[in-house]
Amino acid sequence: MAVKIRLARKGRKKLAFYHIVVADSRSPRDGRYIEKIGSYNPVTNPATIELDFDKALGWLQNGALPTDTCRAILSYRGVMLKKHLLEGVKKGAFDEAEATKRFEEWMQQNEAKIEAKKSGLEKSKDDILGSRLAEEKRINDARTARIAKRKADADAKLVRDVNAAAAGEEAEVPEAEESAADAVAADQPQE
Repeated sequence: MAVKIRLARKGRKKLAFYHIVVADSRSPRDGRYIEKIGSYNPVTNPATIELDFDKALGWLQNGALPTDTCRAILSYRGVMLKKHLLEGVKKGAFDEAEATKRFEEWMQQNEAKIEAKKSGLEKSKDDILGSRLAEEKRINDARTARIAKRKADADAKLVRDVNAAAAGEEAEVPEAEESAADAVAADQPQE
């Protein structure tokens, strides 16, 4: 019986979520499995990986074969490196203290890389948000300026119309006053 470490798909359409399982290679993808050793969520950025390190290492040492994706996940979490270092200890290439030291150094570098990526994502998210706010402010300022200009033009036109109407009434008033004066003069008896 060939044992594989592989992904079993869960979650709904377009929001995949996977369980990392140890299963018989003949069983279906989402079917029966021997043991669940973790989960993998590729939807988040960076992908969320929860893994029982000791169980995964134990299954690898007992001969379980990971699929390509699971091999990448196990490498990312350091399980493959730990297996490689333990085989080196078994062969006598170096002692267990050296293997532990090398593994700890690698884990620190890996954690620093992961944290740098997370902080970079947060920084880029803040930069994008800041640029969107600046663009929105620019658009709002332009809109406010257009509205103010339109209002000023409307006020200026209203003032011109009022002035023109007042000037027109002044011009008409003397004519009206002359005709009224003529009418008054006509009504008064002449001496």
